[in-house]
Amino acid sequence: MQKTNEQIAMRVSWNSIFANILLSAGKLAAGFYGHSAAMISDAIHSLSDILSTGVVIVGIKLAARESDENHQYGHERLECVAAIILSVMLLLTGAGIGLSGLKTVFGGDYSRLTIPGLSALIAAVVSIVVKEGMYWYTRSAAKKINSSVLMADAWHHRSDALSSIGSFAGILGARMGYPVLDSVAAILICAVVIKAAVEIFIGAVKKMTDRSCDEEMCEKIRALILAQSGVLSIDLLRTRLFSDRIFVDVEIASDGNATLYESHAIAQCVHDAIELEFPAVKHCMVHVNPAPTKKNVPRTT
Repeated sequence: MQKTNEQIAMRVSWNSIFANILLSAGKLAAGFYGHSAAMISDAIHSLSDILSTGVVIVGIKLAARESDENHQYGHERLECVAAIILSVMLLLTGAGIGLSGLKTVFGGDYSRLTIPGLSALIAAVVSIVVKEGMYWYTRSAAKKINSSVLMADAWHHRSDALSSIGSFAGILGARMGYPVLDSVAAILICAVVIKAAVEIFIGAVKKMTDRSCDEEMCEKIRALILAQSGVLSIDLLRTRLFSDRIFVDVEIASDGNATLYESHAIAQCVHDAIELEFPAVKHCMVHVNPAPTKKNVPRTT
């Protein structure tokens, strides 16, 4: 039995929470045992990912609710709201990493920085591998179901992997006599994380402002419409994004001498073809115009 988009997103989200709990516990243990402040901070960062995944679960659950009297077009845009919340959380995470790094770099006194143990270095490597794997796992599901909020959560995983890279650089640098490397890496990581947060935010806003589909998608829809029997031309085609779903409004021209039943059948054929070929289309509205003929073309003067 094929899983629904909601079921796929829920499975990925709960797997993420379970993995983050185990990873956070391991990082905390390694941080305290190895005397690494960077690893303890990294563990807290992983714990914050549990909160972000909770936002994902709530957002997807609300977006999947059926249409009601007050929301006759559905609740899909609530997923965009969740994506915006996650992008802000990601932005704050990146800013926190960057500010901490800048504070240490410009502090100047590196002699008081603690030299961590080998266990912290091993934990950083494990964290990088696990969190990068979680990023690709979540990203794959997000692309499969076209979920902006799940994609935002994937980037939360990658931000944690990048944070662990900074921790690894700092721990290794400290053990080699260059503890400031941790902070330098943190500043670079900050820029990557903030860039991802801004892109997620802009993408979610676009989906909430009735932005049309890209030209490639529109061309595919046009080609499919013109391929249907009885369609002579397309007078108008409009698309708008509704979170991760699409609404399509099209006016086609057909034989003006056809009966109402025949015109309706052509319109129904176009409607069914679009919704079958493009699963992301939530609804398609088709209007039929009589094709211009010598008898009904307005005379020009």
